[in-house]
Amino acid sequence: MIQRVLSLLLACLLTCPALAAGDRPVQLDATRDSLETVHNGQVVKVERIQDLDHTITGFFARTSHRCPPHCIEPIQLDPRVRTVGELEVFDFMENDVVSGRGMLIDARLPAWNHKGTIPGSVNIPFTVFESSPGDPKLVEAFYKLGVRKRGEVSAVTRFLEKLGLLNGHLKTDDWDFTQAKKLILFCNGPWCGQSPRAIRALLKLGYPPERLAYYRGGMQMWQLYGLTTIVP
Repeated sequence: MIQRVLSLLLACLLTCPALAAGDRPVQLDATRDSLETVHNGQVVKVERIQDLDHTITGFFARTSHRCPPHCIEPIQLDPRVRTVGELEVFDFMENDVVSGRGMLIDARLPAWNHKGTIPGSVNIPFTVFESSPGDPKLVEAFYKLGVRKRGEVSAVTRFLEKLGLLNGHLKTDDWDFTQAKKLILFCNGPWCGQSPRAIRALLKLGYPPERLAYYRGGMQMWQLYGLTTIVP
């Protein structure tokens, strides 16, 4: 009897790869069932809810929001800025966030952020990026992003920079973006205008568009897929 049970178990292990490999029914993608990123200096595991009957409830289950102001945003905010989905965010979290080369920016107001956010993200409200160049909050935020405020620059230097020399394409009269980090910005979802406003403000300030990306799905799609969230 024992031998028969063992034979059945062995046969199952050989013919049921999901059980043999310990696979979970709901993975991140075809090759990963979870990933690790860093949030406030702590390693956080990101995975999906395994309950196949789970549904979202509460605010993000709503289908309709007043428009304006909560109108559906375009897929592409600006031809120079890439729009990304969850898989690109996963890769960014595992690589750029962990290494410090990039930052995942929750561009929502703090009251929204405190309800829950994506692991590894940093809350910098869109209103900060809409501040004037001399605003201390903007200077502090840009410092975190690797951007430095410029001092006095000679007319000759600025002339050469505007010709494309001396990394001039990464500098403005006010800011040096040479060491600016790669950013992915998000907010509440495709109908949320907070991260679009942040991205447009960053472009206006001179942030290199090739170092910006827009996660249009935001918190609504993140929760729809049952992904890990963190309450700050």
